[in-house]
Amino acid sequence: MGTRFRTAIILILASALLSLPGPSVGQQAAPADASGDLKPLLTGNDSRGWEAVGRLNIANQAFCTGALIAPDLVLTAAHCLFDADSGRRYRARDIVFLAGWRNGRATARVGVARAIAHPDFHLEQPDRVTRVGDDLALLKLRAPIRKSSVHPYATVAQPRKGARVAVVSYGRHRANSPALEDNCKILARRSGTLVMSCQVEFGSSGAPVFSIDADGTARIVSVVSAKAEINGREVALGTRLIAPLNDLMALLAQSEASAVASQTQAPARVLRLDSGGGLSTSGGAKFVRP
Repeated sequence: MGTRFRTAIILILASALLSLPGPSVGQQAAPADASGDLKPLLTGNDSRGWEAVGRLNIANQAFCTGALIAPDLVLTAAHCLFDADSGRRYRARDIVFLAGWRNGRATARVGVARAIAHPDFHLEQPDRVTRVGDDLALLKLRAPIRKSSVHPYATVAQPRKGARVAVVSYGRHRANSPALEDNCKILARRSGTLVMSCQVEFGSSGAPVFSIDADGTARIVSVVSAKAEINGREVALGTRLIAPLNDLMALLAQSEASAVASQTQAPARVLRLDSGGGLSTSGGAKFVRP
């Protein structure tokens, strides 16, 4: 990333601040922000095709946006896994994915079993612009979402400068209904980081950035990481995708393999007959005769 670009850009929201305390499930939604090119997705017709985008409720303290890339895998921003004030890592079991969350209801509500942040993402890294590139996380759900209306998105390489992209996200004034902006443009690409004209707000962290084909097929090309300002103009910053996502998939496979190995190597449970003729799990003979 060139020096001129670094000095021209000012992050006006630290990445971790794009998540924020959110309303409890079932709380009435605030009026959606319909300013600019944001289109509130308030009805079933509005939301058709976007049901695999959902809200991530995090430890009853914050929320982010995420999207399914497989029935049991959610893509979001790495900084969503950390408490913005303390830097403490949230536990996976304290994160819940609400697919298609709208007006107090979700198409599916599933807890997270594993949460993996990209190893090159460091919350305290002083160069926030560089940090954006690896601000990616992969969440493994406790169970796959298999609903006929929920279709995970494919991922593709980043588009060129000038290309149109779309973002579906939740935000400060639309915590209970997402909004679509489908007229964003890629303003620049620097070291894999996308600079976009999209409108993002607190809660938009982790939102999928889509390229949309002529036939209407949406594919994820990036994830929203931060809001910034360049020469007085507010912009959104998006992560790199393909390389860091491949890293995350490999780490998830390793994690699951380690979990399976630890289970198979667990010591066998030994049963013995106690003095009363019953079964006991305490120490003793290693063989039990009938």
